[in-house]
Amino acid sequence: MLKLNMRQMKVNQTGIISAVKANGELGRRIRDMGVVPGTEITIQGRAPLYDPVCLRIMGFTLTLRNNEANYIEVEVK
Repeated sequence: MLKLNMRQMKVNQTGIISAVKANGELGRRIRDMGVVPGTEITIQGRAPLYDPVCLRIMGFTLTLRNNEANYIEVEVK
């Protein structure tokens, strides 16, 4: 499987989170939102200027800024 950071994924692309590389408060906040390794995500859309990114995870919709999405590594199907 191909590994990308979440920011590089295309709309409607699905993958499995393989790592969250953020440390400290940002890493804890990302994990608290349910973005943890082994979870399936689907990119639902992007804002007109490509920031933020909207994703579907565990039955809910979540938006992340691109600087947060850079820390999340995904194995694309």
